[in-house]
Amino acid sequence: MSEEGRLSVGLISCSGEACPGGTISRLATQKVLRSIRPGYNFVTICLPLFMAGGEEERNFARDYPTITIDGCEKCCALKATEALSGPVSGKVVVTDLIAKEDIGEGTLSIRELTGEQKAMVDHVAAAILEQVTKIKQEG
Repeated sequence: MSEEGRLSVGLISCSGEACPGGTISRLATQKVLRSIRPGYNFVTICLPLFMAGGEEERNFARDYPTITIDGCEKCCALKATEALSGPVSGKVVVTDLIAKEDIGEGTLSIRELTGEQKAMVDHVAAAILEQVTKIKQEG
């Protein structure tokens, strides 16, 4: 729990710029952060700062439920979080949800998202919220 009885949940998303799944993971994380979910306090944790030694970020991930959102099977956010702060409470991997062929290759421009890519963002955001619900149920 955290302030005002709300459950704080950390979200650490992929920082890969060349990986379109990374862009989808960040957009989905933003969508969850901006969602209105009474009873929750979502906190985004900067993966590069976390890996560079950010003690506040590492302590948060150690002390509160944290979900990693990775863009590809390399799972950099998951591996870094578990190595530096311990086991995560949930994980989402974009390429586990959406076929690589459908995601495409190269960089993904936020300004030029297709309707299909926006649907991918919604799908990943829903998967993050499923993890949040699971954390809440496990208490």
